[in-house]
Amino acid sequence: MKKHSLIGLLIVVVIIIQSCSTIPIIGRRQLNLLPESQLVAMSLTSYQEFLDTNNVVTSGQYYQMVQNSGKKIAASVEQFMKDNGMNDRLTNFKWEFNLVNDPTPNAWAMPGGKIVFYEGIMPLCQNEDGVAVVMGHEIAHAVARHGNERMSHGLLTQLGGIALDVAIREQPEKTRNIFLSAYGLGSQVGVMLPYSRKHEYEADRLGLIFLTMAGYNPEESIRFWERMSAHGGADMPEFLSTHPVSKNRVEALKKLLPEMEQYKP
Repeated sequence: MKKHSLIGLLIVVVIIIQSCSTIPIIGRRQLNLLPESQLVAMSLTSYQEFLDTNNVVTSGQYYQMVQNSGKKIAASVEQFMKDNGMNDRLTNFKWEFNLVNDPTPNAWAMPGGKIVFYEGIMPLCQNEDGVAVVMGHEIAHAVARHGNERMSHGLLTQLGGIALDVAIREQPEKTRNIFLSAYGLGSQVGVMLPYSRKHEYEADRLGLIFLTMAGYNPEESIRFWERMSAHGGADMPEFLSTHPVSKNRVEALKKLLPEMEQYKP
């Protein structure tokens, strides 16, 4: 191996080691090459574009359930992070919970605590505990920085791990595509791409913990995912395409329920 290639490899290894962080509660070490502040800034444009081009609901029972569950869970997450010396995990978070008038059964999150629910998912939630299941899961993806991890791997494998500002300047289109894929955004904002099985399981567990700390019933998660599964079939909901339901997943959720006792307020 040539000397300059070896040096380059060593630099990449050092960058990877220095860029590892630990997911709260889960304890898994993950690769976060990118400052969360940069990702939040990148996401705000797409997020605002989505809100500007959709009918945002600002009243009614569904709206209130989204607001209630979002604020309660966010407060419980903030308190947990404060109590455990992890405030820096939420440094760039400015929580926002929006409901849009769209019949698609869907919900998604972006960096910094930006959450969107579609009205189509609300009948499947049935009640505020059901809404909290979805809310907790999406907040968990954001808190766990799963999108940062996916984009870090994308930059590392596709662009050699170069800095984000360099990638934006030198390969803007490719960098944007990596960003959209990392945060589950397809050709249109809000068209989600699936997370990995590992990320989904972590979001399930963290989401259950978060909603339990907020005073919601974690057992509702089983009923919600069973309703989602039953609602599948030929006309599969958008949410199921990005959060696939299986018998194994439901069983895994059931096994997590005893752990939730320690998080009840």
